[in-house]
Formats: sequence, structure tokens, C-alpha cells
Amino acid sequence: MTALIDKWNAIYSQTDPDNSVVSVLSDYAFLLPITGTALDLACGLGNNAIFLAQHGLAVTALDISSVAINKLAHYASEYKLTINAYQQQITPSSLKADSFDVIIVSRFLDRTLMNAIIGALRTNGLLFYQTFTREKATHTPPHNPDYLLAKNELLALFDSLTVVFYQENALIGQHQQGLRNEAQFIGQKIGE
Repeated sequence: MTALIDKWNAIYSQTDPDNSVVSVLSDYAFLLPITGTALDLACGLGNNAIFLAQHGLAVTALDISSVAINKLAHYASEYKLTINAYQQQITPSSLKADSFDVIIVSRFLDRTLMNAIIGALRTNGLLFYQTFTREKATHTPPHNPDYLLAKNELLALFDSLTVVFYQENALIGQHQQGLRNEAQFIGQKIGE
């Protein structure tokens, strides 16, 4: 675990939060509630957390990197954003049931967390998920299949949510255009 923390601390020590938000969130920001709570899971430098806080949500941000969390906390304090950032290893027990109106997961995949993610959503809550796929138009990292989605896998992993949006372009059409190498999913937890 220490090696993984050291790896991400080294990566995040080279950069600061900026305005780069994953497109599944920025393109569909009109779906966000006006108020509520949000979770940026495996937040890195917290660009998505910052975006959510700027849209009026009270944000919790979790990441394994203390460097990333410290930078995000400093940024949130400087700009007076409602973000509570915590450094921790993310496990199913990290996610409290019925806690969030919005959850964003970007470029992170841990299949053991899927049920906990669904459980952490409140009724009518939205999950925004964007991460890497095995089917790629270019041979860019990551390459480990443990961290890459199979075809339509997000649909299967979150089949208890109502699909609001799904996109996985992979090798269709003009490979040099559009979002490639990543799947996008928005799902809603509908009450019984």
C-alpha cells in the first residue's frame, strides 16, 4: 500500500488543481441538483470536486494521496468552496449508506466498490462515472485489464440504477475524433 501511496504522491506533487473536469460531468452539469451533497471518489487533485462545489453542492472528496488531498484542501480554503477532503484508502466501508445526491468517479476502477457506491446514493441520486476501456483506439495507458472496463461493463455493474446516459465509442467511426478509450455512464437510483 505504501508503494501505491508514494506513486500517487509523486504524480500529484508535479501539478495543481485546474479546470479539467471529466466530460461526463461537465457536459451533463444541467442534471445536477441545485443543492445537496456530492462525493468525488478517488478524487486526485479534485477538479471534479471543485466543479461540483462551484455548482452549489457540499462535496466530500476522498483519495489515497495525501499530496492531492492537501492541495485540494488548500484550494478549497483559498476559494471558500464547501469541500471536505480526506486522505484514505477507499474500501466499501468508506462509503456510508444513503449519504450523497451525486457521486462522481473518474478514471478509477475498483469493482469491489460498486455495491457500496450504489448504497451511498440517496433515492433519486445520480452517479456520474467515466473511466478507461479495454477496447482502445490508441494504445495509451493504462494497460492492466484489472483497471479497464470490458464492453458495456458499466451497464452491468450498475444495472440496479436507471440509465440516464451511456456512451462507449471505442473503435466506431473516425478514431481520431470524439471521446475514445473511455466509457461514460450516468445512472439514477430510483426509489421503490
